Amino acid sequence: MEHQNENKNNPFSDQNNTTESQNENKYDTSFNVQQENDREENAQSETVHEKPFQAASSEGSRATVKETKKSGKWGGFMKTIAAGVVGSALTLTALPFVESAQDDTPAAVSQTETAVSDVNVQKVNSAATGNLADTIEQASKAIVGIVNYQDQQQVDPFGRAVSGEEAESGSGSGVIFKMTDDEAYIVTNNHVIENASKVEVTLHDGEKLSAELVGTDPLTDIAVIKIKGDISAEVLPFGDSSKLRAGDQVLAIGNPLGLDLSRTVTQGIVSAVDRSIAVSTSAGEWDLDVIQTDAAINPGNSGGALINSAGELVGINSLKISESGVEGLGFAIPSNDVEALINQLIEDGQVERPYLGVGLAALEEIPQFYLRDVPENVTAGAIITNVDESSAAAKAGLQAEDIIVSIGGTKVTGPDDLRKALYTDFKIGDNVTVEYYRQGELKEVKVTLASKQLETE
Repeated sequence: MEHQNENKNNPFSDQNNTTESQNENKYDTSFNVQQENDREENAQSETVHEKPFQAASSEGSRATVKETKKSGKWGGFMKTIAAGVVGSALTLTALPFVESAQDDTPAAVSQTETAVSDVNVQKVNSAATGNLADTIEQASKAIVGIVNYQDQQQVDPFGRAVSGEEAESGSGSGVIFKMTDDEAYIVTNNHVIENASKVEVTLHDGEKLSAELVGTDPLTDIAVIKIKGDISAEVLPFGDSSKLRAGDQVLAIGNPLGLDLSRTVTQGIVSAVDRSIAVSTSAGEWDLDVIQTDAAINPGNSGGALINSAGELVGINSLKISESGVEGLGFAIPSNDVEALINQLIEDGQVERPYLGVGLAALEEIPQFYLRDVPENVTAGAIITNVDESSAAAKAGLQAEDIIVSIGGTKVTGPDDLRKALYTDFKIGDNVTVEYYRQGELKEVKVTLASKQLETE
């Protein structure tokens, strides 16, 4: 609007030039009429003509009067002089109009500014409208590199095993999710720091610090570590992973192939939600609930962040399918699951789950000699290989070689089924019914589920 008003009142604008041109044309037209009358004065004794008069207003309007002139030489001479006087009068009239336009320019601009100030203008949140690079730059300050150092076992000349120096065993990524005055808490994958004798963390500015283990959950592959000191970093806020839909834009940030490529960013979409992937962990086989994405995830990205377009953590990158000919199949643990786990790890150092207290194996893993009393119709189940003497199973009377076929009404076809039902369907203190075969006879027993405090180093 300001630009339009300036053009309207600017004497050098096309609009005002047109006005001046029109005034000049009026002047030229009037002068030609006078010349034409001069040429006709000898043919007529008296002539009535229109003579332009000085402008009556700043709008350029003209008043006309009728005047009777005598014929003769003096008449023509006087007409010529009159035309010159009229032309001068018009010129003097046009100049004040131009000056007025120039003087009005500041007033017009001032009015425009006043009008704009009256509008209710809302400030735009720059963080919400920032571009993708700004989002990534901010989120990357919360991403760390993690190096797992382990003692190397060596053999002396006499064949005895001795401890050697610590050596790098592997590397991965982590995400700072909480900071205090002198500590920063980092979430990563359990397999990134598992069996480490020392864990070293590298911040976004290159600073390296030794980390302390807070807690770990091998079954879900989540661990929490912390670093101490005057830490220059950012916290990555959690997003709501339950709101993710296939097609949502996501970015993976981590350290693929080591710290030389630290804080690498790859872009993709959510390929699917609510996936369940069977994984092998140090705590046994487990069906891990994950988000599927086609954002490139490579070795070293484990434990890194999967963020949404708002820069919020929606997943912890954990695994990918790397078979020949397979591309774009990466998986992340949903942030909602992670958030619940890390709170338990900070408080207790572990995730407490119901503990039955038995070692298990699948029937196909057991020699047929031990299955001679099993009925022919029993083709699946989890056979007990050992029993913890202080466990709930021992108190309920379960023994080695018993074959569990159901728990709490859920059918058990193998150790994985039993573990999944135990950890997802029940809680500590529940009194559940266990059905099992012993020496070919189907039995059942009530077991009160307890917990087991796992030692953490």
